Amino acid sequence: MRVHRVSKMKEKKLGLMSLILMIFTSVYGFNNIPRSYYLMGYAAIPWFVVAGILFFIPFAFMVAEFGSAFRHETGGMYSWMCKSVGPKYAFVGTFMWYTSYVLWMVNVSSGIWVPISNVIFGEDNTSTWSLFGSVFLSGSRLLGLMAVLFFIVITYFDTKGIDKISKVTSVGGSAVLVINIMVVVGSIVMIIARHGQLEQPFMGMESLKVPLNAAYQGSPIMILSFIVYALFAYGGIEAVGGLVDKTENPKKNFPKGIVSAALVIVVGYALLIMLVGSFTNYSEILGSDKITLGNVSYVIMSNFASAFGRAFGASEAAQVALAHGFARVYALIMLLALMGAMFTLVYSPLKQLIDGTPKELWPGKMGEIAEDGMPKNAMWIQCAIVCVMVLLVSFGGDTMQQFFVILTAMVNVGMTIPYMFISFAFPKFKKMDGIDRSFVVYKSQKSANFWGYVVTLTLLFANIFAIIQPALDGDIKTTLWSLSGPVIFGSVAWIIYTRYENRVTSGKTEKESVME
Repeated sequence: MRVHRVSKMKEKKLGLMSLILMIFTSVYGFNNIPRSYYLMGYAAIPWFVVAGILFFIPFAFMVAEFGSAFRHETGGMYSWMCKSVGPKYAFVGTFMWYTSYVLWMVNVSSGIWVPISNVIFGEDNTSTWSLFGSVFLSGSRLLGLMAVLFFIVITYFDTKGIDKISKVTSVGGSAVLVINIMVVVGSIVMIIARHGQLEQPFMGMESLKVPLNAAYQGSPIMILSFIVYALFAYGGIEAVGGLVDKTENPKKNFPKGIVSAALVIVVGYALLIMLVGSFTNYSEILGSDKITLGNVSYVIMSNFASAFGRAFGASEAAQVALAHGFARVYALIMLLALMGAMFTLVYSPLKQLIDGTPKELWPGKMGEIAEDGMPKNAMWIQCAIVCVMVLLVSFGGDTMQQFFVILTAMVNVGMTIPYMFISFAFPKFKKMDGIDRSFVVYKSQKSANFWGYVVTLTLLFANIFAIIQPALDGDIKTTLWSLSGPVIFGSVAWIIYTRYENRVTSGKTEKESVME
């Protein structure tokens, strides 16, 4: 019986290939490829390599050590930072991690109308939408109002506990993998059909150094600011921390898995960016003012289908039909994937934040979890915050292009800053005594200090460049919005925890705190 139990436990352990696949699916995001090509062209590739070396691999090892040492703690990253530095530091860092998802919800609520437009019309024409012909309620303003209604509906269904929809829509995740395979195979077939000719010529080191986007040419700060996009492309690695103890022979396989997955992801991003150039001439396809960070993926994917038809002698009418048809298919896949993610992320990060912290910390009934496991009161507060932010950004933006630039900048900055809290806490974690260190990558305090500060400084400087760069080009609005998320949410976290500390100091009971 005992032997049977051991063998059963062994079956649950992840092998090296399974581990690599788990890390790959947690981190790799197809949408990062067309966006990176649009921003930098082939010159995006070296920055993905730099971000992989200075951030992805060392940070993944830190998360793995944290996860292994505190594997019996339920609070995740909050527990790591709380025990290493202190509860206030941990709460501010974790709260900012949670609010990065709030920024993501703001982005997706507004951006989800782009795939809907592609599904219906075969192209993105959201910039032409208006309500009853009104100029005031058109473009980004109308999208903002629609985003508010959409998010209220999503929150309503989630508070009812109807989360089974996410299981249906998760089919989008599998379909995105199919899209990757289609792009790789289709691009190689087109290259062979065109006898090795690329639509966007590759000039070796020159192409890797000089961005195709004119806005990035001759602007070192703008190029350096791109590293935030590359760092964002490696987001999601905090989930790796829980995989150490689920891996066979972790001391040997886990470092191998991290390095192998990193190589696969870096090569995957680099290869796909190259292949996008094989069927997308930058000036011809992406030179229009109508191209935004919100719709560039759909433009490039519809061009993929059109270029495929052209490579095999299809008529112009057939190329247009292929482009519209494939845009609809790709948009439907992305719509399903985004809907599934939205239904889950509206409650999941919030629930994790509330579950991992003292109930007395939250004002009023915000910290209550309903019988069905949903933090309903907190979800409606979250809904109000998202709706206000959507309206502020949409009614404050001048054009659709700037609207999506602002939203994307807010998400990229918001999602990478919380990682600084974890990497900065790592050297302090290494100094701790009396904890289980069965899995160790950084053998000495010196190496822990070095890589902890390298990762922290990489994130810090990348975000500084990303925040100040728009202002240097006269776009003060994007700079202010990029900075507003971390500053506002960091301040809110500080105030919430200070209020809790004062309550504890004054000796108030949980009941008195809730009644207050």
